[in-house]
Amino acid sequence: MNPEHDPLVTNTRRRTERHQRWLRDGEPTVTRRLAQIGVLGWIIVVPMLIGVFLGRWLDRSFHSGVFWTAPLLFLGLALGCWSAWKWMQDA
Repeated sequence: MNPEHDPLVTNTRRRTERHQRWLRDGEPTVTRRLAQIGVLGWIIVVPMLIGVFLGRWLDRSFHSGVFWTAPLLFLGLALGCWSAWKWMQDA
């Protein structure tokens, strides 16, 4: 097995890089942490809003109540949570 594609080696390298960055830069400031929380919120909320707007448009076009709005809202939530999880894994 190629060590470059081994998940254990990749995660170990990533953790080492994060630790070296922490040693070099120190603990993040409170404002940086608050900014990260804000970005995380927007990463989740924006796909949900897109789902709601698209769902409402489809419901008005097809006169279908909330047939499209509800599923697209949950699809947006799932996409937003997945995106936030990926962002947190890379940060």
